[in-house]
Order: sequence, then C-alpha cells, then structure tokens
Amino acid sequence: MKLEWLLYLPAAIAAALSGLRWLRVAQREHYIPGSLLTFHSIWISASRSNTLLRVVGAITALLSFRWSGLTLVTFAVVGVAPLGLSIRGRSSPLRWTRRLKTLAAVWAILMVTPVLVGAFYGIGPSVAAAALVFTPHSMDVALLITRPIERRIGRKYVRQAQEKLERVRPVVVAVTGSYGKTSTKEYIRHLLSGDHQVVASPASFNNTPGLARAINEHLVPGTDVFVAEMGAYGPGEIAEMCSWIKPSIGVITAIGPVHLERFRSLERTAKAKGEILSGCETGVVNADEPVLVPIAASFVERGGTLVRCSTHDLEAEVCVLSVDGGLEVRVGGEPIGAIEGSTGFPMNIACAVGVAMALNTQPWLAAKLLSTLPAVEHRQNVTTNTNGVVVIDDSYNSNPAGAAAALELLLRHASAEGRRVVVTPGMVEMGKLQHEANREFAAKAARAATNLVIVGRTNRRALLEGATGGNADVLQVPTREDATAWAREHLDPGDVILYENDLPDHYP
Repeated sequence: MKLEWLLYLPAAIAAALSGLRWLRVAQREHYIPGSLLTFHSIWISASRSNTLLRVVGAITALLSFRWSGLTLVTFAVVGVAPLGLSIRGRSSPLRWTRRLKTLAAVWAILMVTPVLVGAFYGIGPSVAAAALVFTPHSMDVALLITRPIERRIGRKYVRQAQEKLERVRPVVVAVTGSYGKTSTKEYIRHLLSGDHQVVASPASFNNTPGLARAINEHLVPGTDVFVAEMGAYGPGEIAEMCSWIKPSIGVITAIGPVHLERFRSLERTAKAKGEILSGCETGVVNADEPVLVPIAASFVERGGTLVRCSTHDLEAEVCVLSVDGGLEVRVGGEPIGAIEGSTGFPMNIACAVGVAMALNTQPWLAAKLLSTLPAVEHRQNVTTNTNGVVVIDDSYNSNPAGAAAALELLLRHASAEGRRVVVTPGMVEMGKLQHEANREFAAKAARAATNLVIVGRTNRRALLEGATGGNADVLQVPTREDATAWAREHLDPGDVILYENDLPDHYP
C-alpha cells in the first residue's frame, strides 16, 4: 500500500507535463473537439521513436494492473512523449486565458475521478497510467463538455457587439475564402479610406468570439464601413456569424484545398463559404473559380447584385490583368489604373476594387489609392537584409496557387550567378490531397531553386519525393531556426531566399 501511494507523485508529474502539451495544442487549434486526436495521430506517425513510445506506454499501462511497478515506465513515457512537442512553445506559447483554465479544470476532473475509484480498489496508479496514455482523448472529451459552456458565455459578448452595430450602423463588408481573406480585407480598407471611415477586424479575428471582440473594442461612432474577415472550419459557421453581423456586401476570394481535411471536398468548401452571401445585397465573387459559378448564379436568382472579379476575363465587372511586370485594373471593361512592379495579389485586388465600386467610390480615387496598396505582413514581402541577401517572406501562405506565385517571384528577383533558396515545411490541412500537393510543389521548387531546405517532419516524405526530379541541393533541418542559421552561414550578396509557409511548432 505504501508503494502504491508513492506512485502518485510521478503520476501527477506526468499528468502535468502531458496536460500542458495538449492544452497548448487545444488552444492553438481554436478549441475544436477532435483536433487533439488529429494531432496525436500526426505526432505518433511522424517518427518511429514516437510510435515506439506509444506502444511501450500502452503495453506497460495494461501490464501494470498485474505489476504495479510498471506504471513508472508509463509515467516516464507520457512525461516525454511525443518527442518534439514542447511544453513552452516557440511560435504558439501557452496563454492562461479564462477559457484555457476552464478546459484544464474539466480535464483534471475527468482524469482524477477514475483514479479515485481505482484507489478505492487498490489499483489507483494503474488506472492513472491507463488514463494518461489516453490524455489527448480525454482532452477532446473535455473540449466537447466545455463547448456549450463557452457558447453560452460568448452570447453575452455577441449581444454587446450586435447592440454596438445597431448604434453605429456601418455598412458591413464580410470577406471569406479558402485563402486571400486577409490581403483582400487590407486592400478594401485601403481603397475605401479615401472617402470613408473604415474599421477592419484585426489580425486573425475571423470567428464569432474574435469578431465580437473586434466590434466591441474597435468599432467607434462615425464608422462608415466595418470590414469583417470570416473563416470557417465547417458548414454553418459563416451563416451563424452572418445572422448577427448582417453584412450588406459579401466577398468570396478563392476556393482551394486549404482545410480540405475538414470540408472533404471543394464543393462543400464552396457551399460553406457561399453562406456569406445569404442576406447580402451585393456579392463580390471570384468568377475564375468554376465551383463558385452555381453559387453566384443562385445569388443572382435571389435578387442579389453580383460583381464578378477576374484576372483574365475582360467582360467581368472588375478585371486585374498582369501586364509587363505590373498590373492593369479594369472596371466595366475600361482601364482605371495600373500598378507598376506590383507584388500584390491580382484576384484579391480585383475583389477589393469590386467592393469599392459597390460603395460608389469614384474610379479616379480608387486609381490613385491603387498605387499605394499596403503590403500584407508575411505574404510575399520582399526585402534585402544587411548582408545583401534578398529575402522573400511568404510565411503565411499555405495554398498551392500562392506557393507557385512565390516561386515565380523568386525567379524574378534571382541574379544570374546567385543562389536561389526555398525554405519550406510544406502545406497542411489538405486531406487526401496533401501528399500530392506537397510533392508537386517540391518538384517545382527543385527546378526553380538551387537549394531546397525542408523543415520538420510533417511533409518530409512528400517533399523529398518531389525534389528527386530537380537539380536543387536538398537539405533537411528540424526547425525554421536551423534553416535561418544555415542561410546566415552560407548565403552571400546577390543570393535570394524564399521562406514559403511556416508551420507553428505544434506540428512535427
């Protein structure tokens, strides 16, 4: 009996270490039930060491019901595994918010209750070992339990935001898409700033709690236009946001395989994004996306005013063409302005111009502001560092179309003799298409670059497969910090390096 009580101390230490790891993942994944099991699977399959530790932990937990001393092995395994998933976090440190504390408390209750029952029967440490092996599973259960609680708490802030919208009465522009949301939002803000008071949702405040907070904290009397970025992890989320934000203008930038593992198909993705048009008077839609054509047609049938945006169709209401290293902007078939040497995103610019025209911004004013469109942080930002190396920061891009465009930008900035380096961990959340998409990207990168630096293990196999057909030298590193250290040591003036995507460190 004395030995049994001594085993509770290492059990508590293991629980704390494991709990902190998975609480951080839960926070980083927006507290979505099921996300813990997904990431547990990713980490276990990422390396043989983690697979082995998982097996050892499960076996010793089972055998500990016969030999209680084996719980020490389980506790040691749980305390260190998965290898590589840190407690503190580099890119996404744990933040002890009220919501996280609630989740931690519910999870602790789920863990302690069976252990107390086991202690009554003299098998408490063995029950603790078994429970700890399933920490991600119990954390997901805690997420399910706390979800209705959080929704109830969140309703208060949503009501406050609704009341503020009713008092200020801005025109609400809602922006969604698989990608391009943030860039388009910033372009809209800029183009409307000439004759409107504009407030846009900050950073990635693109879900219900984030938008309620953005409205409550940033919307002020006198605001003419509020631009709301809307993201979605499943059907119905955008419709729910639109039910209380009530946008007048809805924008759909693009449909792509981003988050395909959640939506399962591009058609389901398009339908979910298309919810943004429900209740809108005007829809600004990427007309180059075939999957959006029926959604746009249905919107028109309901009586909505459609603004079609394109990068090649001159008959679209807004068309942004790539011309001689720059961009030409056309409205109603007529040129209104040009952007020389632009690294901006043509479709996102087209959608922003579409919104400006829908709000009766004068073409001459839009044309004037086009020349000063803001660069969006970490999206194809080009700088030259103090060592004379051209750095292209595309860290926030995670879709195949954007990655291909970034490779073209790399070639445009390359010198005849300089190195061309691509640093990437690959793209994620693409479901069954993820392996092939990363393989194809690596194949293109290995042809465009002299050096391909593969970061982490998440997409390593697919990237290595794709790189075999090119001439680039391939280097594998554990982290982005290792990649930047290599770059500082090996790159010279005239070289160019592209940082394509940057996964947060709760990915292997």
